[in-house]
Amino acid sequence: MDIDLLSLVILLVLGFIASFLNAIVGGGGLISLPALLAVGLPPSTAIATNKLANTISNGTSMLTFLRAGKVDIKKNKKIMPFIFIGSFIGAYTVHLVSPTILKPLMLVMLVLVTAYTVFKKDWGQQPKERTFSTVKKIAFVGAFAAIGFYDGFFGPGTGSFFIFLLLMMGNDFLQAAGNAKAFNFTSNLAALAMFLILGKVNFLYGLPMGFVMIFGAIMGSKFALKRGTKMMRVIFIIMTCTLIVKNAWDYFSTH
Repeated sequence: MDIDLLSLVILLVLGFIASFLNAIVGGGGLISLPALLAVGLPPSTAIATNKLANTISNGTSMLTFLRAGKVDIKKNKKIMPFIFIGSFIGAYTVHLVSPTILKPLMLVMLVLVTAYTVFKKDWGQQPKERTFSTVKKIAFVGAFAAIGFYDGFFGPGTGSFFIFLLLMMGNDFLQAAGNAKAFNFTSNLAALAMFLILGKVNFLYGLPMGFVMIFGAIMGSKFALKRGTKMMRVIFIIMTCTLIVKNAWDYFSTH
């Protein structure tokens, strides 16, 4: 596939913005995936190429949060294999079933996540140590694996869903953002591996976009670490509301 210079410039600009926002509270796929679709890539290729760029972006964000002590790999490493497997299977499913079938469910989940965050005002402001029963632990692992599947299958909003679950586990917003980057990197890597096997990745767009997204990820991560939990709560609510509006518009305009 030949590269179009104007399309590439658009992808670089939107990729930077997407990675900046994604590093803070997730939701960057709201920008990066539609951008790849807009330049004419088929849906499966756009999702695959988005995974290449986002793997680079989330890896950069994860390292920035890790250096700041906001990623607990030791505590969360038991969850990562389930996320990896879920995403790997989700990516394989893309070429069998259209990802748009998940849009109604995603909209409902985003509304619930946003409403809960809005009404629980002190949520995520301070870290809380919580103990969970075996049943709850299994439920959390299942939920993380399901989000991994969703990320491999479609993707937009994955970071927000990871953050929400981590907040439920007692993380504050900064910890949740950092740990979510580790989870998101895991799911992106798994999906990318499957898409590489299937030959769906467009490197001519994906690699330059990913390179620019490194800088957006660094700036976004540093912004989050500097501004703290209160600002992140506000941005999280704004971003999830934007995701709701954008995806509701896309869904209802095609029905």
